[in-house]
Amino acid sequence: MRRLVVSTLVSLDGVIESPNRWSGFDEESSELSLQELAQYDAFVMGRVTYEFFRSNWGSSTGEPLIDRINAMPKYVASRTLSVVTWNATLLSLDTAGAIEQLKAQPGKDLIKWGFSRLDDTLLRARLIDEFQVWFVPVVVGVGQRLFEDIDTTSLELTLTDVRKLANSSVIHTYTPTYKN
Repeated sequence: MRRLVVSTLVSLDGVIESPNRWSGFDEESSELSLQELAQYDAFVMGRVTYEFFRSNWGSSTGEPLIDRINAMPKYVASRTLSVVTWNATLLSLDTAGAIEQLKAQPGKDLIKWGFSRLDDTLLRARLIDEFQVWFVPVVVGVGQRLFEDIDTTSLELTLTDVRKLANSSVIHTYTPTYKN
């Protein structure tokens, strides 16, 4: 059974909104992301992430990380889109059921970048198997926060790994335990 891993960038003050404005991805971060993507068969995305990534990277080529992102299949959860492109498949309105089916298929794990309202659905259905939280050493001040408007009452996290990058970012890996 495949696992679903959620990986997101977070400022030191907990902001996850618009990391493209403050994350400062460097060569080491890009190389690590490329290495990590080798462990996954496909992306799971919400509509906003899908549209942002497609518009920024969908027609780009020549950079190994972007080429890998473009080549990977993408599964998009949306209540408003009726058509998707960019090697993507639109999930049914029963997003949790669709993700359960994807996880039951043979293959490598699934990756979801970013944190959104979709994560509330995934957490309620107990479908997230790992969180990778990339803490970036900046204070953003305002914006959507990690776990904002997400029901976490049934969630306990166990820290399973810590990795420090040369740019002072720190990646925490957590395994969730879902309480009754």
